[in-house]
Amino acid sequence: MTSSYICADRLHPVAHEPTRHRLPPDLDVETAVSVASTLQALAHAGRLRILATLQAGPATVGRLTESLAMEQSALSHQLRLLRDLGFVTAERQGRHVEYRLFDNHIGELIEQALSHAEHVRLGVAERDAASVDGGVGASRV
Repeated sequence: MTSSYICADRLHPVAHEPTRHRLPPDLDVETAVSVASTLQALAHAGRLRILATLQAGPATVGRLTESLAMEQSALSHQLRLLRDLGFVTAERQGRHVEYRLFDNHIGELIEQALSHAEHVRLGVAERDAASVDGGVGASRV
């Protein structure tokens, strides 16, 4: 049975499903460092919120500051870092600078991370319920 949750008006499956992406068994150090750098950049709540907002479409610093309730200086710092890492691009639109995701890969990574976090959360809740029920609840569907 596949469990689901709602996030930003989208239904995300949380059961494990086969994926066509596999880590190569001979992952070289340079690639591992590059991937680790990407994951470290995503391991920040503020940056994740910025990227999730930009997934819905381009936005200016003013709009992001308002919608995320972040200080402009903190937001600008995170946007600069995200731009330097190649996660977002910036384009001047008159007096404003508009930020957007560089491509869909980051959005896909965030969706996968959300799905995994919810899957783990539900699994822990089910495991805890099963231990309280003495294992009886684990077999119920």
